[in-house]
Amino acid sequence: MTDHDGTKNKKNGQLNKTYDAIVIGAGMSGLYQLYKLRCLGFSVLVIEAGSGVGGTWYWNRYPGARFDSESYSYGYSFSKELLEEWDWKEHFSGQPEVEKYCNYVADKFDLKKDICFSSRVSFAHYEKSNNSWSVGTDTGEQFSAQFLITAIGLLSTPTMPKFDGIHDFQGAWCHTGLWPKEGIDYHNKRVAVIGTGASGVQAIQDISKTAKSLTVFQRRPNWCTPLHNGPISKKEMDKIKAGYPELFDHCKKTAACFIHTIDPRGTFEVSQEERLAFYESLYAGQGFGIWQGNFRDMLTDEGANKLMSDFVAKKIRERVNNPATAEMLIPKDHGFGTRRVPQETFYYEVYNKPHVKLISMLDDPIQKITKDGIKTHSNEFQFDVIIYATGFDAVTGAFSRIDIRGENDIPLKSKWTKGPRTFLGMMVDEFPNMFMILGPHAALGNNPRSIEHNVEWISDFINYMRTNHLTRAESPPSAVDEWHELVSGKAESLLSNDVDSWMTGINLNVEGKQTRTIVRYTGTAPEYRARCDEVASNNFRELNLY
Repeated sequence: MTDHDGTKNKKNGQLNKTYDAIVIGAGMSGLYQLYKLRCLGFSVLVIEAGSGVGGTWYWNRYPGARFDSESYSYGYSFSKELLEEWDWKEHFSGQPEVEKYCNYVADKFDLKKDICFSSRVSFAHYEKSNNSWSVGTDTGEQFSAQFLITAIGLLSTPTMPKFDGIHDFQGAWCHTGLWPKEGIDYHNKRVAVIGTGASGVQAIQDISKTAKSLTVFQRRPNWCTPLHNGPISKKEMDKIKAGYPELFDHCKKTAACFIHTIDPRGTFEVSQEERLAFYESLYAGQGFGIWQGNFRDMLTDEGANKLMSDFVAKKIRERVNNPATAEMLIPKDHGFGTRRVPQETFYYEVYNKPHVKLISMLDDPIQKITKDGIKTHSNEFQFDVIIYATGFDAVTGAFSRIDIRGENDIPLKSKWTKGPRTFLGMMVDEFPNMFMILGPHAALGNNPRSIEHNVEWISDFINYMRTNHLTRAESPPSAVDEWHELVSGKAESLLSNDVDSWMTGINLNVEGKQTRTIVRYTGTAPEYRARCDEVASNNFRELNLY
C-alpha cells in the first residue's frame, strides 16, 4: 500500500502521517468531502475498506442492483463540467454504470491519490491533549488528524440471519451486499433467495430469468411498485443537461429531495373517480412518484393510507395468477409507503413462472441451513446456490463496528445504547472535531442531494475554524437535546412510526435493535437546511468553539 505521495506506509501500528482531516469511506459522501476540503487547501486522507471507490455502488453488485432515484437527479451537481460530460444511459441506472460514474468522478478530479484502499478503520480515538483524532486500520496502520469525518453510509453493514448451519452449506452462497466481483454462477442452478426487501426484489427479478429453479423465502412482504425504467436517448440527455439548474433547484424544494412533489390535496378532498384516476397515473409513472408524489395525507391518515394500500393490493392480485400466492405477496402488517417502497420491473410476474416457488417463513419457518440446502419446519430443500437478501444494520451499524471513542474515552456505541442522539445529524456531544455525513437524524431521501448539503456545511465550518484560529469544536448537550426533541416531534404524526423497519431502528438479527427508535429526521429537507443555515449564519455560536 502506498501513501498519497507514493511512499510506502509504515506498518505495525506506527504513526504514518498527520492530516488536517481523515474521512472514513470513499462512496458518494467521501469522494465529495475529499474534493471539497482539498479545494479549500486542507490535507485529507480517505480510508476505504474496498479496493475501489463507490461505497454502496462498489459492494452491492448483485444481479439487478440499480437506482430507485432518477439517475440525473442522483449524480453530483457541484461541477458544471462534470454535468456536461457525463451521459446517463438509463433513467434508473444499474450498478455497473453507477460504479463507472464514481470512478469517472474520482479520476477526473484526481481523488484516488488521497485514498487508502483495502483498509478498514478499526478504531478512532479522540486525543484531548492535542485536539486531534488517532485512527487505526485493520492493516496495522495509524494516522492522526484534527478532524474526523464519517462517510460510512446508511446501508453499508450487511446482516446475516441467525440460522444454524449457514457455514455448513456446500454450495455457493453470499449476502447481496457483499456480492463478489467475480460473480456467482446461478445459471441453470437450483437457487434460494432469502428476503424480499429492495435488494431481494431486484435480485429475484434477474435470477429468475436463468435459474433452473428459484425458491423465494419471505418473512413478510413489502409493497412494491413499478419502476418503469428505460433508456435515455441522446436527444433526451441533451434536454436533461440543459435543464440541470432547474432540476437541482427543484430537488432542493421538495420534501425529500426527489424530483417528485407531494400533491397538496387531501385524499378525501377529491371525488372517488378523480382519486382512482390519480392513483392510476401514479402507478403508471416512473420511480418514487407513487410514494413521494401522492396525496399529502397518505402517510399520516390511516383512512387515506388504507385506500392507497387497497389500490396497490388490487394491482398485485391482477398481476399474480395464483390467488393464494397473490395474498402471500400483499402486506398485512403495514400500510403502503410506511416502509421504503421497493421499485420493481415485472417482479410480481416472476411468481407466474412454473420454476419459481414462494415460501412464507411465517407459515413454514427456516429451522437450519444444511450442507445440501435449507430445512424448514415441514420441508427440506436442496439448492446449488443460496442468496441472503437479509438487509443491513442500518444507520448506526457502520458506526458500531468501529471503536469510536470521544472525550474521556467514551465509546460512541455506549452513548447510543438507547438510540442515537445527534446535533443536526452531523455532530455528537463529547465527540469534538467529529462530523458525520448523513448521520442519524439527518435529512435523508434522495441521498446525494443531502450529501452535498452536509459536505458543504461541514467544509464551511472547518474553514471557519481555520480562518478564526480555532482548534476544537463540539456540540453542547443542550443542542443535542433540542435537536432530538425537534426530530421526535416531527415524527409523531407519521404512520411509519408504528411499523418495524430499518427506518424505525428495527433489525431482528442485531442485538439491541428490537425496540423502535427514531433514527432519521422526518421533517422536510428545506426545513432541515434552514436550521443548518441558521447555525452557520450565526457563526456557529450555538456550538462550543475553542
